[in-house]
Amino acid sequence: MDARPAGKETERAVRDQAADQATEAFVAHRNLLFTVAYEMLGSAVDAEDVLQETWLRWVEVDLAQVRDQRAYLVRITTRQSLNRLRTVKRRREAYVGSWLPDPLLTAPDVAENVELAESMSMAMMLVLETLSPTERAVFVLREVFDVGYDEIAAALDKSPAAVHQIAHRARRHVDARRPRRVVSPNQARAALESFQRALETGDLQSLLDVLAPEVVFVGDGGGVKRAVPRPVVGADRVVRMLASGLGKLDATFACVPTVVNGNPALVLRLDGELDGILAIRVEDARITGLYYVRNPDKLTRAESETPLTLR
Repeated sequence: MDARPAGKETERAVRDQAADQATEAFVAHRNLLFTVAYEMLGSAVDAEDVLQETWLRWVEVDLAQVRDQRAYLVRITTRQSLNRLRTVKRRREAYVGSWLPDPLLTAPDVAENVELAESMSMAMMLVLETLSPTERAVFVLREVFDVGYDEIAAALDKSPAAVHQIAHRARRHVDARRPRRVVSPNQARAALESFQRALETGDLQSLLDVLAPEVVFVGDGGGVKRAVPRPVVGADRVVRMLASGLGKLDATFACVPTVVNGNPALVLRLDGELDGILAIRVEDARITGLYYVRNPDKLTRAESETPLTLR
């Protein structure tokens, strides 16, 4: 009897089993890997591309040689995110108008995770944009996901000592630019409710009351939708801009509270159609940042929840 067919069947069975194990591990950690990639890139589309690249490399790995599958997957995701980040940074330099991260509709419980909500807020994501790709990778892995220095060093092909130095530099850079004090979800919601009420009623004084004097409004239309070409700074200027824009509307305007990137936000609709997502930054009970994303390419995850996790 020819034993070769039986041998081939055995090889195929082993390959299938390995593929099943690889798939099971990848699916189990997929939400974590997406969160890592998104924190690194600020783009859901790019994060999904990174996950695809991670998967293609993962299925080629001999799992018998992997002691910690989660750590190994995070390492692959980090490397692929870093490669892509260097590319997208060049692409963003040619972006039309201001660039904002893709808003992700998230479950309300994400807002209760203060660490995750702060790290994914529009304000913090913009701060991360000011880091170099390597600094961002180190900061995200260490400060957000609590990855050890040795593991970060392995992911970045650097020494632990070098990673310590990069982490210190990145932390100092971020601390100088992040919100001075993180407010509770309830405080952020209260500020957003006041802003929404003033916006819907056209009460300009109430708008001025809820906005900090140094508030900054940033709009992102991506050259597809009309948006302010550069940030608008100062409460008076922001209120005048909002009043002028609302006064020119010839459509039914509605705004609905939601949770985006783990933080309170508004969905804005014109005649029932999604127009954009407005996220806020709140400090000392007043709004210091307004971030309005109108670019339709960035609104693909604005109406269905994206699962995120730190573990």
